[in-house]
Amino acid sequence: MTAEPPMAPEGAHRLFGERLPRAETFAAILADTGVSHGLIGPREVDILWERHILNCAVIEDSFPTGSRVIDVGAGAGLPGLALAIARPDLELHLVEPMLRRTEWLTEAIADLGLANASVHRGRAEEVHGNLSAPWVTARAVARIDKLARWCFPLLDPEGTLVAIKGRSAPEELAKAEKVLRRLGMVRARVTEHGVGVVSEPTRTLDCRVT
Repeated sequence: MTAEPPMAPEGAHRLFGERLPRAETFAAILADTGVSHGLIGPREVDILWERHILNCAVIEDSFPTGSRVIDVGAGAGLPGLALAIARPDLELHLVEPMLRRTEWLTEAIADLGLANASVHRGRAEEVHGNLSAPWVTARAVARIDKLARWCFPLLDPEGTLVAIKGRSAPEELAKAEKVLRRLGMVRARVTEHGVGVVSEPTRTLDCRVT
């Protein structure tokens, strides 16, 4: 039996505006085939908006108008599809190694009518040299030192990795800073997003390379 996603909260109305119906469709897809495909757990349905969709979509303020963005380990389209809905001006490239997930993502993009998102099957290191962008993002993929090894080679010169992290982002950065600098990072900061949209702001660890 398909689970019904909760109603969109006020924060979703503020963030998505006239594109809210697409975000609601995305929530319905996640509650249905997202669960049956094992992309999210059935207990996550009740917190889809706060924990997943809005948690990801609020990082849209990281990217200038018309930016090309790669989402590494796209999984359930978080953050890639949430960003594509919130920001139709962005060009989203979703990188995901698992066939079942890439098929799900491709179908979700078609169902949502998103012209600004595409799917690439493979691990990040497998698309090095074939895909690059000024911006790369990822959520719940790996610790920042490992993530940087996968993602920095996808960045254009002076590009930025925007990694969604939790409350321990400052500590994670401090522990990995020396490694990150050896990998080409020139500066980094922890940024909060979504104040007034989500109950707890989303934190990103933003690493710029040479």
